[in-house]
Amino acid sequence: MGLAFYRRKRIGRGLNLNFSKSGASVTKKVGPLSLSSRRRGSIRLGKGLSWRFKTVGTTTTRGSRK
Repeated sequence: MGLAFYRRKRIGRGLNLNFSKSGASVTKKVGPLSLSSRRRGSIRLGKGLSWRFKTVGTTTTRGSRK
């Protein structure tokens, strides 16, 4: 597993601006649910345990063949 670089800046209640090597994104957290502008989310299931997922309606065209 490699190293990951990111910075997080809180810009409001439950709202974060994230910076990483691949760019910037915004994350909104409501209770145990966290949703990202990059179409991903996570649910905190307990202390130190969470479930990550892609949000509905995500499609990718990278690597697709015709």
